[in-house]
Amino acid sequence: MDICETHENTSKCSVNSMECFMVLSTQAQKISIATLCGLFGILCILENILVLYLIFSSPGTRRKPSYLFISSLALADILASIIFVCSFVSFHVFKEIDFSKEVFLLQLAGVTTSFSASLSSLLLTALDRYLSISRPSEYKLLMTRRRAWIALGVLWVTCATIASLPLLGWNCCTLNSTCSELFPFVDGSYLSSWICLTLLLLGCIACAYTRVLRRARQHVAYMEQHQAPGAKQQSSRMRMDVTLAKTLVLVLAVLVLCWSPVLGLMTYSIFSRLSDRLRRAFAFCSTLCLLNSMVNPIIYALRSKELSASLRMVFSQCRRQLKASEESPEAGSAHKPSVIET
Repeated sequence: MDICETHENTSKCSVNSMECFMVLSTQAQKISIATLCGLFGILCILENILVLYLIFSSPGTRRKPSYLFISSLALADILASIIFVCSFVSFHVFKEIDFSKEVFLLQLAGVTTSFSASLSSLLLTALDRYLSISRPSEYKLLMTRRRAWIALGVLWVTCATIASLPLLGWNCCTLNSTCSELFPFVDGSYLSSWICLTLLLLGCIACAYTRVLRRARQHVAYMEQHQAPGAKQQSSRMRMDVTLAKTLVLVLAVLVLCWSPVLGLMTYSIFSRLSDRLRRAFAFCSTLCLLNSMVNPIIYALRSKELSASLRMVFSQCRRQLKASEESPEAGSAHKPSVIET
């Protein structure tokens, strides 16, 4: 902390001043961070790639807007894992600072864009579920593939624009303002704005999921009380919507549990000075964001009937291919003696 305490505004914006943000002091802490990032990052990438394959390999899922939003979530988690692990490990473990302020802010913009897009994709998914339950007869007309792609385009452009604001000038070096204690070159007002936006998104997602579950339960209760010929199909559809809604609520619960420590420490850093222990805790809590991205595909595979069915089909195909490859050498060896005898 000597560098941060002895140098003020000018040195805060120099590359050498970033050493005070490297809070991992022991080799055990560095190994722990590297292990967590490597384990969560690799599993997250593999699992989300599998989710994308399952969605786009099946005509039934890739045509549905809801699975387009889920594929956006998987893509955001893949990008977040790659950028976060590479930048986080190189900075805290290998202590590489031989880059400019612009390069660091570009890396931070990539991480912020990916995680913001992940959160926003969950919001679009929640709104899509609410629309399908509240207005089922008009859903296919209101939520078309074209509108889903437009919504995803607006989502990613908005997230990238907000994340690039520090790189474009909203940083403590350009404004000569107070820098954040958690992120080099980041202005405190920008961090406050990003926290407020994230909390707003979380609140909107929670509100949308609450209304989804409420409407779904009302529909299922009504259909069970008024069973009529031809109503079984609608009732089964409502039950499927309830299952998917519960899945998304579970995703949201994991999201809140993984992000609340990070957001809590970010908020605390705005109003009070952080000790080395708290900043070290923030570094470890940041890996929970990777854990959230790793858990999401597992929830899809366990809760989504369509994706789990596609996954079982992929496993069965792999088993058949393995059996075929194991049987082919045996067949070749069985024919080989007959050739020699002739």
